Amino acid sequence: MRGHVKKDIVMAEFLFAPMEGITFSTYRRIHHEMFPGLQEYYTPFIAPDKAGTFKPKFLKELTKDSTAGLKIIPQLMVNDPDSFIITSGKLRDLGFHEINLNAGCPSGTVFAKHKGAGMLTDPEELDHFLETVYEATVQEGIQVSIKTRMGVHSTEEFPRIMEIYKKYPVSKLIIHARDRDGQYKSIPDISGFASALSGCGFPVSYNGNIFSPDDLSEAEKITGKKLDSVMLGRGIVTNPALGRALSGGKALTCGEMSDFHSALLDAYLEDGLSPNFVLERMKHLWYYMIHMFLDYKKEQKAILKSESISEYRMAAENLFQSGKFSSEGKFRDI
Repeated sequence: MRGHVKKDIVMAEFLFAPMEGITFSTYRRIHHEMFPGLQEYYTPFIAPDKAGTFKPKFLKELTKDSTAGLKIIPQLMVNDPDSFIITSGKLRDLGFHEINLNAGCPSGTVFAKHKGAGMLTDPEELDHFLETVYEATVQEGIQVSIKTRMGVHSTEEFPRIMEIYKKYPVSKLIIHARDRDGQYKSIPDISGFASALSGCGFPVSYNGNIFSPDDLSEAEKITGKKLDSVMLGRGIVTNPALGRALSGGKALTCGEMSDFHSALLDAYLEDGLSPNFVLERMKHLWYYMIHMFLDYKKEQKAILKSESISEYRMAAENLFQSGKFSSEGKFRDI
């Protein structure tokens, strides 16, 4: 029985979720080099204006990715169909032929602008948006995938939303199995996710609380079928080898995590970023990675209080040498 489950897991497709403030191009490159095997990496969202103009830093990020050998899917945070169409054309000219629409971000500021999960508040307007976008992008040879929540106040809203999605040639629908109100705290509605798959004519990817092989097995038990595609977010930032573990490979070791951390730190410094900016990026990353350690409060405090790169390196090394690493670590703030 155990061998059968492992065989199924190996067949799955794993996607790296967009993580704002973390999964920059440098992070994606280092992760891909040290923990290969993920099929797609999605960029943190690009928010163009109505003219399809976006900040130069996003263009710089995408240009870096073009030489890294990864499959990158740019994500757009936009609720104006003309802006989406103009921006997707610009991205196509850069060599990107699949664009992802963010219809799932639960952030209050995003939601208030009727973007992200805010698009789900008005199904008729969502339908109009998609009709306009797909009519144009199909003609331009651009594929559009969607990352969505299952509703605003309840996942029971999803059947109606799903009927809208089914009308269009969605290249892939990535379903975060929560409503917007649930943020990242509520229990994913895996049963609701499974029921939404009936009659679906496009690929679907599951997203929500996959932190370990046991979590994936439990999700598959509830759905009653193998999950062909899974998007990983907080789980893989916590444990960079999660994709490998889900594919039946070995668990992350402390040495691997230390090497990944050092490679990432060095790469950020080589990018020419200011030491203070690098410190902030690395400290933000520890909000997730710290959960691979047990009884870590003292070491975590030293990392977060460090004021120079040298002080930071010493604090991080003390944690790696503490003996508190656990390959069974799991992000606990859910």
